Amino acid sequence: MKLLPRTPEPSRIFLAAAVACAVACAEKPPADHVRVSGQVEATDVHVAAQVGGRLIELRVAEGDRIRAGDVVARLDEADAQLAMARARADREQAEAQLRLLLAGARVEDIRQAEAQLATTESDVRAAEVELAAAEADVDRFEALLASNSGSRRQRDDAVTRRDVAKARAQGAGDRVRAARETVARLRAGSRREEIDAARARVAAAAAQIATWDKAIADATVTAPIAGIVADKLADVGELLQPRAAILLLTDLDHVWANVYVVEPVVPRLRLGQPATLFTDAGGPGLAGTVSYISSRAEFTPRNVQTAEDRSRLVYRVKVSVNNAAGTLKVGMPVEAEIPFADGAR
Repeated sequence: MKLLPRTPEPSRIFLAAAVACAVACAEKPPADHVRVSGQVEATDVHVAAQVGGRLIELRVAEGDRIRAGDVVARLDEADAQLAMARARADREQAEAQLRLLLAGARVEDIRQAEAQLATTESDVRAAEVELAAAEADVDRFEALLASNSGSRRQRDDAVTRRDVAKARAQGAGDRVRAARETVARLRAGSRREEIDAARARVAAAAAQIATWDKAIADATVTAPIAGIVADKLADVGELLQPRAAILLLTDLDHVWANVYVVEPVVPRLRLGQPATLFTDAGGPGLAGTVSYISSRAEFTPRNVQTAEDRSRLVYRVKVSVNNAAGTLKVGMPVEAEIPFADGAR
């Protein structure tokens, strides 16, 4: 007996058509938004001290939430304190020298110099009197020798006494000029260049104090931003170099997701427009905004699952989210739903 082909029932035909339509509709992209995948990123800050030294205190542990300005660590500042004491002593010495130069010579020194000047002037007058007497003797013996009444030896002795008296008078005159210059110098006080040099030494000492004061302040390390301690990079007792990182601080309150969209979608996106991030845990999603749209195309990052997707040229879009509740973590995969700015295909 020959079997005839079975004719499909109308209900089955309708069901098959509905399934096909559902598949076709599911494969059809939405007209008013785009949904793309990405990864959560956050700001990481390496907290370090400006100076080097031994780490003597670390006040935080991994996972602690800290505020900006909180003290997180302290370094040994004993060497800086000793250097500060030496710099202060240098400044006090420089200031004392400046005050000495500004005060000028003491009254006692000026009086002593004036007394020395008076004595020297008296010696000059005595030398001048002696010189005049010696010159008179020379003239008298010259006259006697000319009249054959005196001897040549007497005349020569008188000439020698005159020369000695003249040299003595010249020496006394030199001493008088030196004494007068001494008195004038003491009365005038220090030179302007000496005072300027003393002031420069005071300023240099003050700058040295400021340097060590900053070094002491930098030995106390504070958090530059609010965030969560993601990693400790040093332990108490370690000898750290200047600007060596002590811990890694992550700002999880303000995170963003880097998602990648294809070129036809980019013209329909705008900065500041709303977006929604969804995690694998499900739920209503987190509201965010588009804060950056790259101006250069790039290949999809390697962490995308399929090779076909990795071969596409895409544009990076940054969706920023307020993560005060701590829902999102760094590296978490997310999906972003971004409505088109024009609202139509």
